Amino acid sequence: MKGERFRRKKILITGPPGVGKTTLIRKISEALSSHHPVGFYTEEIRQGGIRKGFELIGLDGRRGILAHTDVKSPYMVGRYKVDVQGFETFLEAIPFFNPSVSTIIIDEIGKMECFSEKFKEMLLQCLNSEKRVIATIALKGGGFIEEVKRREDIISFEINLKNRDSLFADILKELGEDA
Repeated sequence: MKGERFRRKKILITGPPGVGKTTLIRKISEALSSHHPVGFYTEEIRQGGIRKGFELIGLDGRRGILAHTDVKSPYMVGRYKVDVQGFETFLEAIPFFNPSVSTIIIDEIGKMECFSEKFKEMLLQCLNSEKRVIATIALKGGGFIEEVKRREDIISFEINLKNRDSLFADILKELGEDA
């Protein structure tokens, strides 16, 4: 069955920071809206033109804080403190494993997110499921990030300034969708 085959796709989008991974995954999520995807993406929090942190935005519109310069946390990436507990609470409200869900969107699998053991467990469950998963992943990183990239069921796309406009259509084609 055609739909069954495409639902199993596991797509990772990687590339350097600021190249357009989040923009691309948001565009893909909108293109797949008829499939009612669940998941989240991240956006920068800026105050006075200065990046202060990163906000989580659920595909259902819910919002939360992933990391911020003003958060109290022992987990840090650069000058940003990661709110692991807040992130995990945010994730718990997303129905990743609802039987009616066939498409999962995750932005991103990165150092900040990987401070959460719950996130890593949830991600592996998603990847091991029959659900279609489209995620962004850090370009660099060992350990868990490298493990995910090396999975045999992964189709990887690396976004850069030259291909970022054409990659949308390439990914939709891989998913069996029309651009």
